[in-house]
Amino acid sequence: MKHTRTELRDICVIGFALFSMFFGAGNVIFPPYLGLGCGAQWFLGFLCYYAADIGLALLALFAILRTGGPEGITRPIGRVPSALLMSAIVLCIGPMLAIPRTAATTYEMSVAPLASGFSPVLFSILFFLLILVLCLKESAVVDIVGKFLTPALLIGLLVLIVRGVLRPIGPVPDRVLVDNVVFTGIEAGYQTMDVLAAMVFGIIVLKSARDKGYTDARSQFRVVAGAGAVAGAALLVVYMGLTYLGVTTSKFFDLSVLRTFLVVSIVRNLLGGAGTILFAVVVALACVTTAVALVSSAASYFSRLSGGRVSYSLLTVLICVFSAGASNFGLDQIVAIAGPILNVVYPPTLVLILLTFFDRRIPNDWVYRLAALGALAASLLTAAADLGLPLAFVKHLPLSALGFHWVLPAAACGLLGLFFPRRERP
Repeated sequence: MKHTRTELRDICVIGFALFSMFFGAGNVIFPPYLGLGCGAQWFLGFLCYYAADIGLALLALFAILRTGGPEGITRPIGRVPSALLMSAIVLCIGPMLAIPRTAATTYEMSVAPLASGFSPVLFSILFFLLILVLCLKESAVVDIVGKFLTPALLIGLLVLIVRGVLRPIGPVPDRVLVDNVVFTGIEAGYQTMDVLAAMVFGIIVLKSARDKGYTDARSQFRVVAGAGAVAGAALLVVYMGLTYLGVTTSKFFDLSVLRTFLVVSIVRNLLGGAGTILFAVVVALACVTTAVALVSSAASYFSRLSGGRVSYSLLTVLICVFSAGASNFGLDQIVAIAGPILNVVYPPTLVLILLTFFDRRIPNDWVYRLAALGALAASLLTAAADLGLPLAFVKHLPLSALGFHWVLPAAACGLLGLFFPRRERP
């Protein structure tokens, strides 16, 4: 039995590790832009953002704790569909979206403000050469940097937030620039990809608890729940503060401003030139460590998926090359591309996460399969309607204004699965 003091220490250690996993440097860009758009209703927008980001990410973490791993969440839909969904998740937090976003963020927040004439193409090549070297060689650089980066970034953000609260850049406006504050907040929460990241990184948290001696289910739940509370509280302070800072810039910017330019402008206004340089360095290093973790995780997953037939080294090279090219689209373009993709991948993933908590009441795997299929079908139809196809009826589905157009189709299809009597899982 662990002593209470030791357990509290372990909870704090795992909690701050969880904070660093969820709070990638790229996440700095979303709350200020959300605050700018939501204006007078910024707190409602923030609550929706926080629920769709950290709320759902912690729910995914507890689902992993319940099933023993991310594969346990997707397993009921079958081996091939499970592999396809997990591959889509890894691609989203890997070379398709999140990895290129780290390079684009570094360039626009760290390089462009200090060396505006530097070629973005050359930078992307140098950035991913560094990532490749760090991934192929088991270097302690990332571990060493990671140990002080999270505290440094957190302290820097807290200084920025406190200064922005005490000396606001401008007043809170009366206007609201977005059409739907709730939907905008939820969509911004999706863009962080923390729920998808939790599906990949959550097992690390569970392993960390086991390595510290918490081997039974009850103690693991207690420690992971405590760590989740620590990470959630820290992220609440940081995200709410950054959202408020964005609100205070409404006098000077509208939604045409680049997300990175908005953040850089806030830092320059509140901390001056020296603060801008220091912030740029910390963000760059944080993006490097995030990229290394994502490239390594993606290469390891696809190597395992191939049964070892495709080597980790080859996959690392391919991911870095692809990501280098994709990063040159620019951060705002990557975010724009990510929106429709995440709106398709998130719903079936969320359905499976939620159903995990009702496992003992679900009689067969057809409930999982049909519910996930219903969510996927609704999301694909909505994406097709957004592209201009004559499918206007999907816009009138219940909860579609809030971004939850998939809920009713998923529920209806899941209920249909109840009529299949055979339980396939042990």
